[in-house]
Amino acid sequence: MNYKDKYLPVDPDFIEYCDSQVTLKSSGKIHFFNDQHKVDDVKGPLSTLNNTSEGYFLELENGNSVRLDKIITLMGKPGPGYAEYDSYANACLTCEDLGQF
Repeated sequence: MNYKDKYLPVDPDFIEYCDSQVTLKSSGKIHFFNDQHKVDDVKGPLSTLNNTSEGYFLELENGNSVRLDKIITLMGKPGPGYAEYDSYANACLTCEDLGQF
């Protein structure tokens, strides 16, 4: 994916959690915001955790990659993007237009 927005810092504990899941070769579903800022998901075994100039990326064995700051949930565990998703989901309750209308 080709994200155009700036990478946001991720809690080191979440980075450590991702690294441990890669070490365990965990497999499951990841919900995240894609490069069009739409909720998306991928599933499969985790392969590597890469730290690039564009941020941390979690790579899956099937070739998919997800930027860490965009992860909503990683195998059920809330990720850095969860708060944004929660705001997005509740926007109609706050009368705020976040592009969902």
